[in-house]
Amino acid sequence: MSDKRTEIGEIGEFGLIDHLNESIIIKNSSTVFGIGDDAAVIDSGDHVKVVTTDLLLEGVHFDLSYAPLPHLGFKAVAVNVSDVAAMNAIPKQITVSIALSNRFSVEAVEALYSGINAAAEHYGVDVIGGDTTASRSGLVISITAIGEAKKGQLSFRSGAKVNDIVCVTGDLGGALVGLQILEREKQVYLANPEMTPELDGFQYVTGRQLRPEARMDIIHEMREMEVVPTSMIDVSDGLASELFHICKASGVGVTIYEDKLPIDKQTFDTAVELNLDPITCVLNGGEDYELLLTIDQKDFSKLEKHPDIHFIGHVTKAEDGKLMVTKSGTVVSLKAQGWKHF
Repeated sequence: MSDKRTEIGEIGEFGLIDHLNESIIIKNSSTVFGIGDDAAVIDSGDHVKVVTTDLLLEGVHFDLSYAPLPHLGFKAVAVNVSDVAAMNAIPKQITVSIALSNRFSVEAVEALYSGINAAAEHYGVDVIGGDTTASRSGLVISITAIGEAKKGQLSFRSGAKVNDIVCVTGDLGGALVGLQILEREKQVYLANPEMTPELDGFQYVTGRQLRPEARMDIIHEMREMEVVPTSMIDVSDGLASELFHICKASGVGVTIYEDKLPIDKQTFDTAVELNLDPITCVLNGGEDYELLLTIDQKDFSKLEKHPDIHFIGHVTKAEDGKLMVTKSGTVVSLKAQGWKHF
């Protein structure tokens, strides 16, 4: 009789994380919060440290046929800073580990690090260490970010309350649409290397994919306005998926409104050109690295005139479900169809 084999795809990335977390025992009192949010939280006296890490693999998370190495270096830092931002913390340090195959030259590594250093300068973080090793399968980048906040400033996924307002920064769907354009032009090039990629008119959406920004500007502005979100998460796997995470962690439901969802005109027009539904791109696109947050109603007046914070719905009781009201007034159940890692 053979041992049971469960395919990872059967339970998915988050099911795997939950399964592994069941066997982890926290032993140190300084570990305030472990697995289950955008970053872990460690007690550090009168404040807390937050720690997060992300792994980017060539052929899985990026394609060097269209991702410039400086952009990739910047993005690798930004996606980690975004997780720190999602905790309502300020990034301070990063470590950088890379694995390289022998097809990479010293100049190529310098190009990658030019982007890493540019992001470190942009976000005010120090590169304090890491590791470098060989790889037999292309480029691997692992960055760990360390941030800090006062104990009362942190925002967890688990803090959303019934009647809180649901907000999202920026606009959504651009990174997915940009990826489709880049993949389309790659196929054209592979079919005919004499062809020049047609990227004119797609700079915004391709930029959203190749060099995203972590929304630390929003975090600093909310600090100045003394707004602490009741819950927060960054939009890396798609808006619907992130809403599900907040609802699960907080034990609540949510209702959002299709006509309130922010989408850039170039994202909308390009999605239509590619025969994609723009709202599906907004709900399930991922990699936009905007912030999804909930706020107490008393903070609405502080943020209502902010040009880059959009109010898209409200938190409900768990039994009311996770719903979207369409432009025609129809109520539909949200489905999380974001990026699947396995």
